[in-house]
Amino acid sequence: MMHDRDLNHHLMLQAQHLPTGALTRWDFNVHFRKVSLAISSLLVDLIPGSQNKACPDSFAGYQRQLNYKDIAGAYSTFGSGPGNTWLTAFVLRSFHKAQSFIYIDETKMEASKTWLIERQNITGCFVQSGKLFNNRMKGGVSDEVTLSAYITAALLETNSSVNDPVVSRSLSCLREFTNDFSNTYTTALLAYVFTLAGDMETRAHLLQHLDSVAVKQGFTYWSQTSSETSASLSVEISSYVLMAKLAFSQTAEDLGYASSIVRWLTTQQNHYGGFSSTQDTVVALQALALYSSAVFSPEGSSTVTVQSPSGPLVFDVNQENKLLYQEKLLQDVSGKNSLRVEGTTCASVQVSGGRSCARIRSTSKGCTNMVILDIALLSGFVPDPQGASGINTISCRLLTAQTFSKDVQINHSLELLQQIPVNNLKPAVIALYDYYQPRDGSNVENKFCTHTCVCDN
Repeated sequence: MMHDRDLNHHLMLQAQHLPTGALTRWDFNVHFRKVSLAISSLLVDLIPGSQNKACPDSFAGYQRQLNYKDIAGAYSTFGSGPGNTWLTAFVLRSFHKAQSFIYIDETKMEASKTWLIERQNITGCFVQSGKLFNNRMKGGVSDEVTLSAYITAALLETNSSVNDPVVSRSLSCLREFTNDFSNTYTTALLAYVFTLAGDMETRAHLLQHLDSVAVKQGFTYWSQTSSETSASLSVEISSYVLMAKLAFSQTAEDLGYASSIVRWLTTQQNHYGGFSSTQDTVVALQALALYSSAVFSPEGSSTVTVQSPSGPLVFDVNQENKLLYQEKLLQDVSGKNSLRVEGTTCASVQVSGGRSCARIRSTSKGCTNMVILDIALLSGFVPDPQGASGINTISCRLLTAQTFSKDVQINHSLELLQQIPVNNLKPAVIALYDYYQPRDGSNVENKFCTHTCVCDN
């Protein structure tokens, strides 16, 4: 159980286990730590030393990110090739938020901003440049309008004035699409942008439509369409609406509406505190941090009691332990479990369950950009080092970065050498899956396809 106003300690713990690799992952690492630090700055009672512990890691991540910047100030996934518009905006807003905690070279930020400005066309919107290898990294930002809204939000978040000619032109371009409600993601992102811009009339117009299409089932959330119910997109959309509601006004009515969104968002978190993808996690944590600051109170306590067949589990949340992540094991999950909360503070409760049976989930993706070919070797066999081009001979994995289209055959060959004769060999499995989405919500590998291998003697 975790106090929803005091997510810092939980986030800080999880940030220690974030992956490294291409810029997309380094940027998420730093952004994740910055959200954690931002929550820290909003709290009165910060865990001693926690901020000091995170800052060196954030600075190390910042320095590594600079390896992916070109001479013009643009960023790309592997530090080569054309700069990516979306990724550069993402890095820019991340660096700006990090300035409160670590040293960021202002000239490098200005170079990135200048590069982005040069991507603005005559209409005021921005053109796409570069390529992301992770299809889900940029979330719902998939066309010129949403890309322009994302860049405009980044400029406004980095203290660009609405009177700045670049921002003014981009807002003018975006206003042309405020009556097009065909894309719920775009509408939610536009609502956040015009909230940042202080255009309350356009904001109210967009939020009114969003409220009319919201799913309200005890909590509130949004889907892209009635037929397209991507959990990742829903998290992003709902998070942008939450920020649009709270970034300007935090009345009791706004907080009540926001709490119903927060209740849904917390149901989408996995047991590590993240969500479905890199981008929806970043946006959701930013929204939850904003909500946390809005409802923060230095007083009060609560007691959460879980009634289960094996006996009650009691969690006390008070001013002394409010930054502590608490967890207890349910001994019997087969019966009925109930929850009771008493007190004067907010608390967030999450139930995480595991599965003992593996399952393979099918996918309808048309293409992906980076895959892992995972080969389980037959007992007694090893890959031939001379014939294993591109394959890690220790883990027997092939990582390849290229676009893979549906139903297009690609061949890879691997020669195996028998080191030890083994009788009654059991079949081994070869699996192909997305590098950036290797696991689903139940921590089972999300494979595109599998093939069973046997040895012909």
